[in-house]
Amino acid sequence: MDVRDPSAGLPIRQPSDGMPSRQPGGALPTRQSPADEPVRQVSTDQPGGYGVFAGDFGGGDFGSSDFGRAPLARGPELPGRTPGPLGQQPGLSARGPERVPDPVEAFPVRRPSARPMRPSGGRHRRAVPASLPQSAPALVIGVPGRDADLSAGPAAELAAVLRVDNPAVDVRAARIDGGGPGDPSDLRTVLADAAARRPEGPCAVVIPLIATVNPPVVHRLREAVAASGTNAVVSGFINSNAMIAEVLHIRLAESGLARADRVRLFSIVTNADGVLIATVGGPDGAASANVTSVLLAARLAIPVITASMDSPPSVHEGAMRLKEMGVSRLAIAPCFIGPEATRADLDSLNIGADCAAPLGAHSNIAKLAALTYGQALSRLEIPDVAGPGTRGAHE
Repeated sequence: MDVRDPSAGLPIRQPSDGMPSRQPGGALPTRQSPADEPVRQVSTDQPGGYGVFAGDFGGGDFGSSDFGRAPLARGPELPGRTPGPLGQQPGLSARGPERVPDPVEAFPVRRPSARPMRPSGGRHRRAVPASLPQSAPALVIGVPGRDADLSAGPAAELAAVLRVDNPAVDVRAARIDGGGPGDPSDLRTVLADAAARRPEGPCAVVIPLIATVNPPVVHRLREAVAASGTNAVVSGFINSNAMIAEVLHIRLAESGLARADRVRLFSIVTNADGVLIATVGGPDGAASANVTSVLLAARLAIPVITASMDSPPSVHEGAMRLKEMGVSRLAIAPCFIGPEATRADLDSLNIGADCAAPLGAHSNIAKLAALTYGQALSRLEIPDVAGPGTRGAHE
């Protein structure tokens, strides 16, 4: 029942309908007594403890301090709920809890599918495929030097390591400067035998056993391959500045000329305060080892320069340069595998300084040889997985 104000003619709402009463003349709503104030009921249906008033707001306005006098009851906690205002919670609205859609129904699920096998890649890829066909070319290590012994020494050890690590590869060692067609260890004889086993396609990948650029050795190698009349691929020399620097560090540590661990600090104590890297192959060989000397100097935190044992800049000149730099304890790090250095080259190292052992058949050298062979196979488009003729080892 509406009671109209005679002065204003406007309806006056009773307090029972949940709205504040309007007093005649535009007066503010009167505050009700606590006895007449309606009871505020808190609904706990909302997850997360957000209360909703079930009754009316009665005799208090929104700006007064009496609003919200009754404490809000918190409901059960919802796992994974993030703080935020009501209506912005996932699956919630101002009307009440709503059904949260199932993630399986809301989002598509990617099903695994069969993919074709691809060649491995990345830093830790395998240098040589695990299986090769019978027609895969052989890995022939071209050893320089007429007096090189293939039954012992670095060449034999390197070939043994390569056979163990890569059982699917036909690994052989041959002398570049051999005794001719009648010599079974001569490069031309080894290539002729490899070509007889592989009448089609390249018969071998020839890798010179050198650690730095050596134009005379590479020239003799190409002449020997051309004289054999076979379809063989001549690959580049074995070299990686970072891996070669690591081997030089290890050889210096074995001789007591450097710390065994990889040095990362600037305050170190070693038996030498300067290192001379001795190379073979003329000025080109010394220039190709400049990056290796920088990496070795970073590992040891001491001055490192390069010199050539068979041409300028000589080992003696390099030692004088280090003396001018204040080096009093000099160490020599031979940057060659072994067979490529002659007796005259080794005699040039006798300058009164401590000398480490050559690189030799270190595992890094075997890794570089396998990597060089694998790169040659990728250019020749040799399949990674062979057919029925696959073999795991060569006789």
